[in-house]
Amino acid sequence: MKRKLILLFAILLLFIICIFKLSQHVNINPFRSVGESLDSFNNVNVYYNGSVNHVEKRNLTTDGYNLGLQYQCVEFVKRYYYEYLHHKMPDSYGHAKDFFNPKIKDGERNTQRNLTQYTNGSRAKPKVNDILVFQASWYNSFGHVAIVMEVTENSVTIIQQNAGPFSSTRATYELLHEDHRWKISDSKILGWLRKE
Repeated sequence: MKRKLILLFAILLLFIICIFKLSQHVNINPFRSVGESLDSFNNVNVYYNGSVNHVEKRNLTTDGYNLGLQYQCVEFVKRYYYEYLHHKMPDSYGHAKDFFNPKIKDGERNTQRNLTQYTNGSRAKPKVNDILVFQASWYNSFGHVAIVMEVTENSVTIIQQNAGPFSSTRATYELLHEDHRWKISDSKILGWLRKE
């Protein structure tokens, strides 16, 4: 009897893992279509991707600059910086988590992105148009990036692409100011990058 229960539990666990993996590659939201425009900020659209790991093709500009895999979070951030801020990153490849280099000190230049990098817990307060960088998670091993669209004395609001099939394009986080340092109260946030 004990062996049957263990076998049943193993089969159930395998089934759950398979469903989880499938949900990362297949559009499970029947109310949205891949490529559907969901939102915009400064006339740069956010598109629906279907699932976190869904990929159809690479998005390149007419001059050949790599914006990233279409409808992924990196593609939106780089497209926003390219279209709205007229900025090309020297290293146009890499996952979201790679945008933040832990070897760079707070307020120093991230030469891969040609942007100033700030650590979550910086003396520099986040600003509108900054790129917020999230570390990898159990659901998304590539990390996540978003654009800061609003900053108040106690909150930061972002706009994002590909946060998940049922997630919002916008999210607000508490912003703390303690000991002359600004910290966004989410342990997954590594920091932010800024075009100076």
